[in-house]
Amino acid sequence: MTDDVFGFHDTDLGRSVNNADNSHSSQFSKRGLDIFGAVAGLIVLLPLFAFLAAAIKLTSKGPVFFKQKRHGLNGKIFTAYKFRSMYTNRCDQSGVRQTTKNDPRITPVGRFLRRSNFDELPQLMNVLKGEMSLVGPRPHVPGMLANGVPYEVFDPRYQSRHKVKPGITGLAQVKGFRGETKDAYAASMRLKYDLEYIETRSLFVDVKILINTVIQEFLGGKGY
Repeated sequence: MTDDVFGFHDTDLGRSVNNADNSHSSQFSKRGLDIFGAVAGLIVLLPLFAFLAAAIKLTSKGPVFFKQKRHGLNGKIFTAYKFRSMYTNRCDQSGVRQTTKNDPRITPVGRFLRRSNFDELPQLMNVLKGEMSLVGPRPHVPGMLANGVPYEVFDPRYQSRHKVKPGITGLAQVKGFRGETKDAYAASMRLKYDLEYIETRSLFVDVKILINTVIQEFLGGKGY
């Protein structure tokens, strides 16, 4: 790569970022951003949380939240929180079976949650617990498939995405690569941008991704 996604050279960025991200001060700054962002997000979004919780509870039987095992830092398994978007008796706890268009397992409210990505908002609690970051590769379920085979078989570099904490949003997501990884191109591009983020990560990169996420998800803009 000659240029990174923000328009300047990888060699220059990588040199400064890799040195910075190995320091305690950089890790402290990122954790500080995570805590501040998660607390602020939970406070600001509290009315939305209450509205979504009521909508879920009133329109289908079952709990408001859905809990699922995901890979975290260094591949450690943790429990990720989401707003429940499927009928309780049709939920896939493993997460290996990916959702499809017009998936009958998804509730009417769940379709809105998934389309808006509001189903991911409870992961702010995972951020506060230190299991996730605001920005990073999305946490995958154990046995995640890509192009019909385990991701690590599809691309041996896959395990490298576990070198950092998973995030609520990430470079792959703001670049438009989210959702299904059933075809080779989508799976390859998601991993490409996950690894690119890991190589060039910094506080500046995190802030830019967060701003782009807000533009895309809440303001209807294109971001990048």
